[in-house]
Amino acid sequence: MSHTSTSVQHTAERKRSSRRRALLPLTLTTLGVVYGDIGTSPLYALRECFFGSHAVAPTHDNVLGVLSLVIYALVIVISIKYVAIVMRADNQGEGGILALTALVPSRNGGANTTSRLAVGRPLLIALGIFGTGLLYGDGMITPAITVLGAIEGLEVVTPLFTPYVVPITVTILVFLFVIQQFGTHRVGRLFGPIVVVWFVTIAALGVSWVIRAPAVLAAFDPRHGLSFFLENGLPGFAVLGAVFLVVTGGEALYADMGHFGKQPIRLAWFSLVLPALVLNYLGQGALLLLNPGARQPFFLLAPEWMLIPLVCLATAAAIIASQALISASFSVTRQAIQLGLAPRLDIEHTSSHEMGQIYIPQVNWGLMIATVLIVIGFGSPGAIAAAYGIAVTLAMVIDELLLFVVMKERWRWLLPLACAVTGTFLTIDLAFLGANILKVVQGGWVTLVVAGIIFTLMTTWKTGRRLLAERMTARALPLEDFVATVAAQAPVRVPGTAVFMTAQPRGIPPALAHNLRYNKVLHEQVILLTITTAQVPYVAPEDRIVFEALGYGLFNVRAQFGFMEDPDVPDALLLAREKGVEMNVDDLTYFLGRETIIVTRRQGMAIWREKLFVLMARNAVRATAFFRPPPGRGVELGVQVEM
Repeated sequence: MSHTSTSVQHTAERKRSSRRRALLPLTLTTLGVVYGDIGTSPLYALRECFFGSHAVAPTHDNVLGVLSLVIYALVIVISIKYVAIVMRADNQGEGGILALTALVPSRNGGANTTSRLAVGRPLLIALGIFGTGLLYGDGMITPAITVLGAIEGLEVVTPLFTPYVVPITVTILVFLFVIQQFGTHRVGRLFGPIVVVWFVTIAALGVSWVIRAPAVLAAFDPRHGLSFFLENGLPGFAVLGAVFLVVTGGEALYADMGHFGKQPIRLAWFSLVLPALVLNYLGQGALLLLNPGARQPFFLLAPEWMLIPLVCLATAAAIIASQALISASFSVTRQAIQLGLAPRLDIEHTSSHEMGQIYIPQVNWGLMIATVLIVIGFGSPGAIAAAYGIAVTLAMVIDELLLFVVMKERWRWLLPLACAVTGTFLTIDLAFLGANILKVVQGGWVTLVVAGIIFTLMTTWKTGRRLLAERMTARALPLEDFVATVAAQAPVRVPGTAVFMTAQPRGIPPALAHNLRYNKVLHEQVILLTITTAQVPYVAPEDRIVFEALGYGLFNVRAQFGFMEDPDVPDALLLAREKGVEMNVDDLTYFLGRETIIVTRRQGMAIWREKLFVLMARNAVRATAFFRPPPGRGVELGVQVEM
């Protein structure tokens, strides 16, 4: 265990040192991918507070009260909770709700190192899976609300653009999803400088109005936020749902940590993003103090000559904002595949330098279709905002519950300290959640439905794979019996090495049994290869292979990969040969089983879930494509399995 931990630490340290050498370029790319979401909240957040469905009048006291809530939401939720504390809960540099779930120790003590998530923690795992579903919902809504909010600025220029807002938005969104195939790093390098211009611009616009109404600086006094609730009561509490829009992007910030590392994210936040956001919100507040009827406070910050350039810049920033959640959706999907929560999908690497930068076509096109339907169905940012907040608040609450367990059991914090920290954050986020629950009927149901669908798919796949493994194990001949059979009745041996992929390391895979039964031969060397996924993102090469020599040219090999790695079977076999596994690398044949699943009424899952599992299995990427054996060397042998 200590040797493995040391090797993993060395791998993570090499990754961190390479990032330190490129800190400034990575920080610029981080701006282009991570901070687009939270950076475009000024487009609609304050407008929803004063002109949305649960708004308060933009009086002097209300403006200062809302601004005070906005400032301290940014400081407490993003600066303290996510940037300072939650980002410490990295799994070898990887973040996101599934990486956090994988950090939860198992009941039997220590970190679980198998492909199963935290043994004995079904409720925590269920929360992590549901939170993952919420992240997908967020990934659908963020592009819709940000791009639509930016294009609505055209209505400030002239009402003639009103009928074209939705069609223009849909066109831009389709373009955004089409360019994903070119890779996160290229998108980030293109978008980074634009986001810098965006933050400098919104900061300058804010300053220009703060100078005109410096009384707005009183919002730094938290007493204004407290008096806001005392004076407004329930309507003031409902406004929290709109205030929360200023911190959407926090979960994406954490999920995208594996792409760029902690340092660039923290440097960008404190040096540019936070100051620019605060200045812009203060500027919008100053505008409302002077002109309470300004229904588009963000765009009205600009002089008339600057409106069209600002709309163009806002549109570019909105496109960039969508990138954070799209990238996070790709990352969390690969984690789900490796952790056994999703079927195999096409995973394309888009960078030769960063393993975390990937593209998954099925996820990309699914998000695109859902996002376009949301834009057409809701038609305005105000309507979408109702669906937006509840997804992010629920995800943040789940983060805190998982973080509490990690603090107490992995970091070994004293119980009072862990309770105090998470209790403070939970109090704030539960208040936000309560305010957003008021919007469920208005559109919040959309993200709950999306999360429910994703939860059903993931739990069905996880349960189905477990049942399938149990059925296969029950009918598999134990290794010891097979070796005894080979010793007693030696079959005809043919030259070469056969690699049989199996999920049951202690039983004979059906492909081997079928090959021996019908072809009556056995290769000179036979390797039973099991691929497992560790609860860490990356496994050091020296710790990847464990094998057992069974005699008679038979070897039982287990290759372990991290949940952020793609299994490379040929490379794993080369490592196995270096460790002493006999094989002829010039004459390797890969045998993979392909199960035909038959739905039955046997005890296991409900019939409808079994049918859903079969449908998912049929649409999964075939094992020969996922494990990538050399062309012309893979053989698939079918077997029927009753669920």
